[in-house]
Amino acid sequence: MLANLAAAMKFPDLRGRLLFVVGMIGVYVFGLWIPVPGINREALQRLFEQGGDLFSMLDVFSGGALKRFSIFAMGIMPYINASIIFQLLAIAIPQIKELQKEGEYGRRKISQYTRYLTVVLAFAQAFGVVITLRNQDILAAGTSFFAVIQVALTLTAGTSFLMWLGEQITDKGIGNGVSMIIFTGIMAQVPSQVSSTYNVLQGGGITFFDVLKLVIFFVLTIVFVVYITQGERRIPVRYGDRIAGRRVIRGARTHLPLRVNQAGVIPIIFAVSVVLFPATIAKFVPPGKELNIFGWEIDLSYLAQKISDLFTPGQSVFAAVLYALLVLGFTYFYTAVVFDPREVADNLKKYGGQIQGFSPGLPTAQYLDRVLTRITFAGGVFLAVVALLQYWIPTWTGVNTFGLVGGTTLLIVVGVAIELMQQIEQQLKLRQYEGFMK
Repeated sequence: MLANLAAAMKFPDLRGRLLFVVGMIGVYVFGLWIPVPGINREALQRLFEQGGDLFSMLDVFSGGALKRFSIFAMGIMPYINASIIFQLLAIAIPQIKELQKEGEYGRRKISQYTRYLTVVLAFAQAFGVVITLRNQDILAAGTSFFAVIQVALTLTAGTSFLMWLGEQITDKGIGNGVSMIIFTGIMAQVPSQVSSTYNVLQGGGITFFDVLKLVIFFVLTIVFVVYITQGERRIPVRYGDRIAGRRVIRGARTHLPLRVNQAGVIPIIFAVSVVLFPATIAKFVPPGKELNIFGWEIDLSYLAQKISDLFTPGQSVFAAVLYALLVLGFTYFYTAVVFDPREVADNLKKYGGQIQGFSPGLPTAQYLDRVLTRITFAGGVFLAVVALLQYWIPTWTGVNTFGLVGGTTLLIVVGVAIELMQQIEQQLKLRQYEGFMK
């Protein structure tokens, strides 16, 4: 792989694209450390400790900027949310569905609408976060409403800049720009995680054998993720003969690939937000808080602690099972959003393609739906296992300072790395270089 990367650097256009990506990543990492003024950093740290796993997950997607409350604190998530919203709207609004079929023009229009929605979502989220920080006395005391708007606009501008940065990487670099930004944000936290693990090892909190177990689980999980991510069901398709002018073009035999994991990482994000929400709200109940209802004294702090434990997958079997079921359910839901068997069947019929043993049209769509239902179950189980590994591996190894093992982060990192390798391989194949993806 390294040899082929070195070969890619010999071509001026490829070298320019790769260096452009590196430069844009450098700009993003620099921005992660530009702080928003007027923030009580110690109080913000306590808020994140109180917020639990949900706050930690949000901080991961922002590259640690949310915890530091830099100008990129909102991260790229508003853009991702806007993109998902438009995918869902395409099901309910025929006009958007038609735009998706309009080729380059439709893509540009949807991209434009997505940008507008991103700005709206970013400002709404930023305004809510700033108001919360002011109520928690994390924002400087006596902050005026104008100052709150100013900070919210700063955070919105940060997200808008990241959106532009991602589009520039996609157009002028290699790989998907938004994915590269998330990848960089996750990897930017790895050095601190490694340092924390080393300090705990030096302090005697863990043993070398614990670290060895962590490394073994890390490698095995990567192999597992790569194997399933690359897995696909190939359905043979034959295209009939067709006439072009005076020539008869013979039909070709090819295959229709159905990926095992069609939904990507989205089901985990949906599921973890639902599962951790009650626990996150419960953590904000003050200690010793009591409520009197019709003469009954209810210890709210005790009840909140029980709710927090019940809805934390790492501490409750109920939460783990609920988490897995939600991941499985959202996998089916999102797969239905991104893959329409009827549309694929219609496209095959339109271009003269046929799956052997099935008539074009509705029978083909029904067959594709049956196949997709079966392999989606395997993909959903895979996502559920990967999601729960985030909570299981620290228990098995005793190391809880390295968050890259398992869960959403590893799935994103491996997926983006595979996509980047495939894109480089395609560029090398165009120049008659043997690729390194086997």
